[in-house]
Amino acid sequence: MSQTNALHRERINLRLSKAVKRQIEHAASVEGKTVSAFIVSSAQQSAEKTIQKHETLALARNDAMRFFDALADPPPPNDRLDAALKDHARRVVSR
Repeated sequence: MSQTNALHRERINLRLSKAVKRQIEHAASVEGKTVSAFIVSSAQQSAEKTIQKHETLALARNDAMRFFDALADPPPPNDRLDAALKDHARRVVSR
């Protein structure tokens, strides 16, 4: 098996309208790509944007400064935190 075949073993099947298919074929042609290469690169770019959107937390400058201040000088633990830590120690066995 060649390296190219080994890298492209997975398959996704989809159905689409003729109009969408023609549009994708035209876009692929304009970019000088095969339809498969165009779909893969487009889907991958979209996947990366979607993942980044959902896995990145953006804070306003004021909120970011409050967060960093709390990290640098954390408040003392309150009763709820003490209770949670004791409950965790009781329930979780660390190795």
